[in-house]
Amino acid sequence: MFENLKAFLVEELRVNPNDVTMDAELAGDLGINSLELADLVLLCEEKFNIEINDEEIHKFISVGDVVKYLEAIA
Repeated sequence: MFENLKAFLVEELRVNPNDVTMDAELAGDLGINSLELADLVLLCEEKFNIEINDEEIHKFISVGDVVKYLEAIA
């Protein structure tokens, strides 16, 4: 799951692959803004055929948070 998410971040949001770790904060370390986070959520929903509710999105602080969430519902 981590590698899939990393690929999304690098390819779609142009994040430096060396910066993507489980502990990397989406906003603080990777510079992802709220619109880019929304794009990431949409990509994940399409790729994994899931629905992520708004309450969960606010819990996505680090890459690891997103990975753990995706693993829990996949």
